[in-house]
Parts: sequence; structure tokens; C-alpha cells
Amino acid sequence: MKKIVILGYMGSGKTTIAKLLSEKIKMKVLDLDEIIEGRVNLSVKAIFETKGEIYFRKIEHQIFSELMANDENIILSLGGGTPCYAGNHLLLNGEGVTSIYLKASIETLYERLSRAKTERPLLSEMEKEEMKEFIAKHLFDRSYYYNQASFKVAVDGKNLETIVREIENILA
Repeated sequence: MKKIVILGYMGSGKTTIAKLLSEKIKMKVLDLDEIIEGRVNLSVKAIFETKGEIYFRKIEHQIFSELMANDENIILSLGGGTPCYAGNHLLLNGEGVTSIYLKASIETLYERLSRAKTERPLLSEMEKEEMKEFIAKHLFDRSYYYNQASFKVAVDGKNLETIVREIENILA
């Protein structure tokens, strides 16, 4: 059993990098948020709005635990908050698990997220300084959990191919 878990803050490139890595190393890729949406038959946004965060985090933990316990070789892209709840960070370093934290600076995250504000309801109404402060606070709050990953890959100023190559080198 081999699991590669990609984690990091929203906008760090988790889903994109996981898909590109999957193409390179010919391993099945899954996105935890997509699986949750399929199971509950609602978008993550709709789950938060109608059922609340506690419900979402419970389902998220249940599905994450299932995926980590099965024998399938997968690359798994997590939601930005996944490692921070329900002891999920403890699943990042199990046997056969390689976890990789895509580490991005506040500036990089701000640039990426400000371009996609319409897809990020949480951020859509924020002004520049407010958004930067929000990102900085979240990164501070989540850093302990993100840093439980086996490896860290800095993504600032790097193109996708470079990041994937760095991950391939880690896996070699």
C-alpha cells in the first residue's frame, strides 16, 4: 500500500499538483473534497451553509480515515483544513504514507486567491489587507498541522513542472 498525501493552504496548488503527479507516476489521484461532495451530494460550500462545519468535518474525517485504511495505491489531495481537525494530522505519517506540504507564502497565496475570489465565497468580499491578514492568521493557526507532513515543498516562484519534479525526487 502506497499513499501520497498532498496538503497545504487553499491556493497552494494541491489539486493541480496531485493531478500532474498522477500523470507522471501513473498512480490514481483522488480529491478529498470531490469525494465528500459525491457522498453527500452537495458542494462543500452547500454542506457548510446547510449542515454546518461540524457536520462537514465529521464526514471529512470519516472518508479520510477510510481512504487511508484501504489497500489502494493513491495520490490524495486534501482540503486546506483537513489536517487541522479530528486528529487527521496523525494519519499523515502512517506506514506506506508520504505526505507533502505545499508551502506557499502569504504573498503567493494572496495573488492566487485574489484571482479566484468568485470561487472562494469566504474571500469574495474581502479587501486586499483584510485578505492578507486572514491568510496570515490561518497559516499561523494551521502551521503545526501542516508541518506534520513528511516533506515540505516550497512553491513560491516555481512553475508546476519544477514542483512535480521536486516531489518525484522525494519519492525516488
